[in-house]
Amino acid sequence: MLRTEKLNAGYRELHILFDVDATIEDNKITTVVGPNGSGKSTFLKSVFGLTTVYSGKVLFRSEDITKVPPHQRTKKGIAYLPQIDNVFANLTVEENLKIAGYTLEKNELKDRIDLALDVFPELNKYLKKRAGALSGGERQFLAIATALVRKAELLMLDEPTAQLSPKMAGIIFDKIVELRDRLGLTILLVEQNVTGALEISDNAYLLASGRVIFSGKAEELLEHEKFEELCMGVGIEA
Repeated sequence: MLRTEKLNAGYRELHILFDVDATIEDNKITTVVGPNGSGKSTFLKSVFGLTTVYSGKVLFRSEDITKVPPHQRTKKGIAYLPQIDNVFANLTVEENLKIAGYTLEKNELKDRIDLALDVFPELNKYLKKRAGALSGGERQFLAIATALVRKAELLMLDEPTAQLSPKMAGIIFDKIVELRDRLGLTILLVEQNVTGALEISDNAYLLASGRVIFSGKAEELLEHEKFEELCMGVGIEA
């Protein structure tokens, strides 16, 4: 579904990613892990068009979208949900869902909202409640639900379990698996709970200092004899 070729990106003069080659398979969960500052979030932002790309390509379904603006990438089926500010806090849950589908016909909008609420039935009792009053986990439900309304095919999640209880983090992981298995979505995940994320993932990439130092099956990384050293950045040369 998604491929990057020799991607070099960052923020103006701040070069973060170096020659990143990645292939995100259709209907799979792919997790990007690595030490703090390794470029994980920058990778997601680069796929969505929020960074400076110095060279290389971003390809979505074989189409070169390297220079396509973010709002056009959304229309193509790419959704990026940052760790914070991923919902309209001053609007109700229902208003957030309706705004997400503002380009849809009335009947299709209703169908997409019904689907989103079927996946996240917990939101039904909060439809008239301001999104800012929801718990952290409930806001994540709503953020992903809005992506479903927008008919996302590739869902990129940046630290979706950050600051959540272990129980709620487990629920979020279960929902991510459901999105893959039930709806056929492709998930690209950056997550601080490395073990939990890899356990539900099909594939994994490990970044260090903006470079890919491992790519393969998630279980292979989990079982790597130097797993903790690699993921914590111990002994990795820049």
